[in-house]
Amino acid sequence: MPLHPQVEQMRRQREREGTAPLYTLSLAEARAADLAAIRAVAGDPEPVAAVSERAIFGDGPDLRIRVYEPDDTADDAGRLRPVLVYYFGGGWTLGSLDTCDAICRALTNAVRCVTVSVQYRLAPEHPFPAAVEDCYTGLLWAAEHAVDLRADADRLAVGGDSAGGNLAAAVTLLARERGGPRLRHQLLVYPNTDYASDTPSMREAVDPLLFNRWSVDWYWNHYLADPQDGQSPLASPLRAADLAGLPPATVLTAEFDPLRDQGEQYAQRLREAGIPVEARRYEGMPHGFFAMGGVLTEARASLTYAADRLNEAFDADLTQRSSTQRSSMQ
Repeated sequence: MPLHPQVEQMRRQREREGTAPLYTLSLAEARAADLAAIRAVAGDPEPVAAVSERAIFGDGPDLRIRVYEPDDTADDAGRLRPVLVYYFGGGWTLGSLDTCDAICRALTNAVRCVTVSVQYRLAPEHPFPAAVEDCYTGLLWAAEHAVDLRADADRLAVGGDSAGGNLAAAVTLLARERGGPRLRHQLLVYPNTDYASDTPSMREAVDPLLFNRWSVDWYWNHYLADPQDGQSPLASPLRAADLAGLPPATVLTAEFDPLRDQGEQYAQRLREAGIPVEARRYEGMPHGFFAMGGVLTEARASLTYAADRLNEAFDADLTQRSSTQRSSMQ
């Protein structure tokens, strides 16, 4: 399929404005330009009941987190609110709590969950595995402080887009390895899953006005202090020898995205390991579309789909209990 008309319009605007690829800028310039670009297409942030920021203790300096709360303290079944720990994108090099603010607000309202966003340390100042450890620390904090958040630690999920999707996948591996919190779901939005990926979608992505193969290389070169680190499953989850025991997953990919194939390969690996997975490719969409709810109808549709999947995961125990009750009455 061709680019979606709304995407093509956005691309032409970038061409008229002479928008420079982020990988041609200095780090400071790229970080500022990335945030400005996201804010320009994210739409008006949805109001939520409460937003707070706090510092938590990590391996390095204190980590900042942002907590979003919905209106309800309990759902219709009287259960405390579930928790979503969300990791922003930006190639482990760009991004901040503000990068995913609109996404976190939308998911908080649609899922009626407490959302915890983690300001993990960025590369190249803090290369792999600093971001993974920070993200895991954020997950542990959310699980340990669920009571304080008036939330249910037994209904916990992780999610993220792009590098955030990579980190969410890595966190599930780390939680399995370390006996960490039980996770109900992982929401992986066009995740990086293999540092050395050489797939058709990677080779075809050469448009300088869209996220492309050189963008991917630029980010990995900042993230990995040593290319050999890319072989670690915590950097490249697709390289994990065994994916058994991980939480059910939703994997979203975009047609015009160099990461498309590796995201779909990871979904297939999860299926082969017996993990329930729903994967959906958004035709005509570029990398980053999930954060473009202000200008793309498909972005809004994908947020709704992601929220539906999280709701299904968080309601699984209620569905199972209702099914058991019906069976006992027959």
